Amino acid sequence: MQEKQSETAATSPHELVIVRVFDAPAALVFAAWTEPHHLARWSGPEGFTTPHHEMDLRPGGRWRACLRAPDGTDHWVQGVYQEIDPPRRLAMTHAWEDAQGQPGPQTLVTVEFSEEAPGRTRMHFRQVGFDSQASRDGHDGGWTQSFDRLAAHLGHAA
Repeated sequence: MQEKQSETAATSPHELVIVRVFDAPAALVFAAWTEPHHLARWSGPEGFTTPHHEMDLRPGGRWRACLRAPDGTDHWVQGVYQEIDPPRRLAMTHAWEDAQGQPGPQTLVTVEFSEEAPGRTRMHFRQVGFDSQASRDGHDGGWTQSFDRLAAHLGHAA
């Protein structure tokens, strides 16, 4: 059974840090972030689905995803991979698209993975560059629910 060990730290209105421990090896947790068949199982808050992912997994490569809300509304998000160091580190930009498909304010997401014991991985998630505290807090809720879904997925994928 997946143990929920998570902590959120907000050091400024422009930064979100979430640390979470998963009962899965770092290679699997990294794969869950970088392979569409895994992402489709956990990406998005509770009740959301992710019917579409595009990924060019290389530094400078673009990614794009559709998160579908329970009411059927599609929310598109995109970015560019900045750093890929399997299974230790992943960095990418993150921007929600407006109704015309244009990116809004951009943040930077950095995720670091470290095995703290065999089959147990500490994930250090950091997102910086929010334009408001309300935006940061909204992302905190969304990511926290997503990471709950990731924990459940890893329990079935391991």
